Amino acid sequence: AGQGPEGARPGGGPRRASSRARAQPGGRPGEMNIFRLCGDMLHLLSIMLLVFKLHRSKSCAGVSCRMQEIYAMVFIFRYLDLFWSFISLYNTVMKLVFITTTLYLVYLMRVQVPISQTYERSNDSFQYELYVLGPCAVLGILFTDEYTIPEILWSSSIWLESVAILPQLILLQQIREVENLTSDFVGCMGAYRAFYIINWVYRYFAEDYVNWVGWIGGLVQTALYCDFFYYYARSKWYGNKLVLPVAT
Repeated sequence: AGQGPEGARPGGGPRRASSRARAQPGGRPGEMNIFRLCGDMLHLLSIMLLVFKLHRSKSCAGVSCRMQEIYAMVFIFRYLDLFWSFISLYNTVMKLVFITTTLYLVYLMRVQVPISQTYERSNDSFQYELYVLGPCAVLGILFTDEYTIPEILWSSSIWLESVAILPQLILLQQIREVENLTSDFVGCMGAYRAFYIINWVYRYFAEDYVNWVGWIGGLVQTALYCDFFYYYARSKWYGNKLVLPVAT
């Protein structure tokens, strides 16, 4: 069976108590299911939509580079085991795709002219260095399965991903009127997390699956999307451009 990028432990075989063994694009052989596959594909689609938007419009207005920087750290921390662990071809390819495409997005917005000239630095102002990195590192240390560098980095990546959307949501709240491809990108990110929650429920009953760290982090992440998703769904239903309400 194929396996997705969210699975195996850094240095050995999986065990039931391990959260890491169940939170990459895949996990153990046989763990892939339609819900996880849909989640992986929606995540990949969201990245491809963003790459397409930047190349087509030659503009990154309304897109948070700081969110992509957080995701670059998430993927590098989480997939460090690429250097010594092989789970499946699907797993390895997906990990490499997530890392390289996210770094490519950061490059486009920070360096590549003319796209970088449209980057809204003043609006993309959420200081994750101050508010996110430290707390996520502490949580990673407190809730790790083993006190090794790969395990701590993996655990930290779960908490880091749970708040990675914050810079994008804050940026969108400031500009309020959201371009269609940008809203579709964020919508796909939210849908990807929703399918992962369904995947967890399915695996809890089908496989006696338990992963408290991943569950809590994923629920926090999904909760942050809820307000945006409500307005996104309404805009799609009525065929209108997405306009977010004024923050109060």
